[in-house]
Amino acid sequence: MEKRRLGTSEIKITPIIMGTWQAGKKMWVGIEDSEVIKAIREAFNAGITTVDTAEVYGDGYSEKIVAQALGNVREQVVLATKVFANHLKYDQVIEACHRSLKNLNTDYIDLYQIHWPSGYFHSEIVPIEETMNALNKLKEDGKIRAIGVSNFSSKQIAEACQYGIIDSLQPPYSLFWRIIEKEEMPYCVENKISMIAYSSLAQGLLTGKFGLEHKFAEGDHRSKNRLFAIKENYERVQTALQKLRPIAERKQCTMAQLAIAWLIAQPQTNAIVGARNAEQAIANAKAADVKLSEDELAEIDAIGQIVTEHLDDRPVMWDF
Repeated sequence: MEKRRLGTSEIKITPIIMGTWQAGKKMWVGIEDSEVIKAIREAFNAGITTVDTAEVYGDGYSEKIVAQALGNVREQVVLATKVFANHLKYDQVIEACHRSLKNLNTDYIDLYQIHWPSGYFHSEIVPIEETMNALNKLKEDGKIRAIGVSNFSSKQIAEACQYGIIDSLQPPYSLFWRIIEKEEMPYCVENKISMIAYSSLAQGLLTGKFGLEHKFAEGDHRSKNRLFAIKENYERVQTALQKLRPIAERKQCTMAQLAIAWLIAQPQTNAIVGARNAEQAIANAKAADVKLSEDELAEIDAIGQIVTEHLDDRPVMWDF
């Protein structure tokens, strides 16, 4: 899999990134450690050498699972993790980073990201300068190699950039969720900031596996996703999926692979994709082999707008 430069750093990432929210188990159902570890290993074997996690995914449990899966190939992978919104004071950032280093069983983190801006989830407001000072210190000390932000607006990214180099933005972005194309994408392209899209399959919708009558198990956070939970949105999703199926058949790929291929063809965009098992991980990696022409990209783009043109400007998909 051909690698890409992360922002202006020397780090090279794969355009498809292994997501490990599910490895933390919290807010997911039916997750088996052994299966997730096998999935991460098979993703690596298939060429996905960049892995994304966070301290809040199962309170560090996801990071520990990543360490179990990739400990013996540490120098061959790029590890990205995140500090949560309630740990953004200077000392808290330093402490959180050291916890993540321990969980990941490594002495450096390739990409360390602010998971949510200060103030989210009832967290204390902390000036971005203070947080960035801590991140810059960690970078100077060799504990982290690059700094990223997640769920930031273009204005918030610009403010963070006043105090240090930001190499990546991690936003929710998929064919069915495209709010960042208005402001954040142009800002990132202009400033050479890589975009690492999460929920790149719209939490599984773009696999085409969820029919009109699907109900999620109790405890599955996807039940609060507005693409699923609002009837009119879900009906439009089903219409769009029906139009995407013939294209996937024509390209001899799955619906998920088509959606990933479209996403990583967007300006400076890379896709985080999770997997519950090895089969899913291997299939995700094969999306890098799906090549789309300009006409095909435009055709898929128009189908996605069946869903997106009816959405409001709220940046995230959930009503938590």
